Amino acid sequence: MQNHGAGVFRELQAISLVLVTLAAAAMLAFLGSVLAQPAAVDIANRLELFVDQHRIETMRGVRLQLHPPRRAEVVLRFDKPWEGRHSAYVTVLKDGDRYRMYYRGWPAIDGPDQVCYAESLDGIHWVKPDLGLVEWQGYKRNNILWNGIGRHNFTPFVDARPGVPPSERYKAVGRGLNPRNRLWGFVSADGIHWRTVGDEPVITDGKFDSQNLAFWDRNRNKYVAYFRTSHRGVRAIARAESDDFRHWSPTTPIELGDTPPEHFYTNATLLYFRAPHYYFAFPKRFNPQRKRLDWHHKTGISEAVVLSSRDGLHFDRTFMQTLIRPGRDERNWGDRSSMPAWGLHQTASDEMSLYYSQHYGFDTAHMRRGVFRLDGIASAHAGYEGGELVTKPLLFEGRRLILNYATSASGSVRVEVQEINGKPIPGFALADAPELYGDAIAEPYTWTSGADVDSLAGKPVRLRFVLKDTDLYSYRFGD
Repeated sequence: MQNHGAGVFRELQAISLVLVTLAAAAMLAFLGSVLAQPAAVDIANRLELFVDQHRIETMRGVRLQLHPPRRAEVVLRFDKPWEGRHSAYVTVLKDGDRYRMYYRGWPAIDGPDQVCYAESLDGIHWVKPDLGLVEWQGYKRNNILWNGIGRHNFTPFVDARPGVPPSERYKAVGRGLNPRNRLWGFVSADGIHWRTVGDEPVITDGKFDSQNLAFWDRNRNKYVAYFRTSHRGVRAIARAESDDFRHWSPTTPIELGDTPPEHFYTNATLLYFRAPHYYFAFPKRFNPQRKRLDWHHKTGISEAVVLSSRDGLHFDRTFMQTLIRPGRDERNWGDRSSMPAWGLHQTASDEMSLYYSQHYGFDTAHMRRGVFRLDGIASAHAGYEGGELVTKPLLFEGRRLILNYATSASGSVRVEVQEINGKPIPGFALADAPELYGDAIAEPYTWTSGADVDSLAGKPVRLRFVLKDTDLYSYRFGD
């Protein structure tokens, strides 16, 4: 009897061990499946653009496509005697209800240069006010702003740092001429009358022989500066940081990934005004050995490109191709034409403008406006045969999914919302997703169950965009 009881006990022990082992294996499998799930990124109600693949898991029959700006009107001619054919390095600021333009006036290479100023109420029609500040050949009726130390490639910004003193609401950096490799800092209460920050340059580690710039980076809670340096044997872009605009960190070249070295003469780096978690840069890409026209005064050809970043240091080269080509006008096949100004601004309800130089080195030198669709630098593009794009897992807040899109008359957008494992969510599956077609900057998507996605807010989901003959420029969640 005792032997029988001992046998039963051993059998129970064995069964318990098997059950414990199975439970442990099931728990490990569960934990493994949880750990294997990618973490969802909380985008809240932020705008997401299709300029990189950071939020994209897969694409089939869809590609990211660059959209060069539409060539619009000439907005400013460098036709004053103190401006001239070598005017360049333009800054365009949006300041309240006014646009401000600062640029180098330089009529003769062997003569002095000066900082000039223009302004506009719409970003399209510009005037050059008589400032009465600086004498030029015996009189002050001109738009010259500054001709003192650090005037070379003088680049201002409106300081967005919280608590900035009114006397320093505007700041700028400008290169000294003797010695050349120095950046001076400037402050101003009105953007017109300037004074230097201290008696010494603020940044000294760089080349600086193009447009150098700085701004308050709300993402890092620091001032950041982007400027010309040398790296990997080419003209390159470097950056530095500061807490107070006076003392700056060591210089660091920006990261461009595994891309071939290219000459970037300028950078035009900025926070995107509609989604400041994006950094855009619009460098002037320079080909120093090329010369299209025998009669042109210098060797070298320029064009504009675009870079994007999520942290301001690592920049994405999704689009290696040119953003702004020289075109058919022979006078743009030179060394500083097609050079973007610093500044990208909304100039209508559905458009934004980038300004760029043309005819540099000629007496017809001017600035032209290029027009993008709002949020339309790039898109997720599908042809007539169709395709689909699935996002990485994300969290959101808001009641509507809002799309910026354009289809053909035969094209469409459909959206499926999935669980993190790719399973369609009832009511938001592709079978519940009607074809959306048209052309809209901000249109809510509506399923057969309705447009309200509030029940999914705060939960990890994926978006599956099914596209046909369509450009999808952006999406966001909101009310």
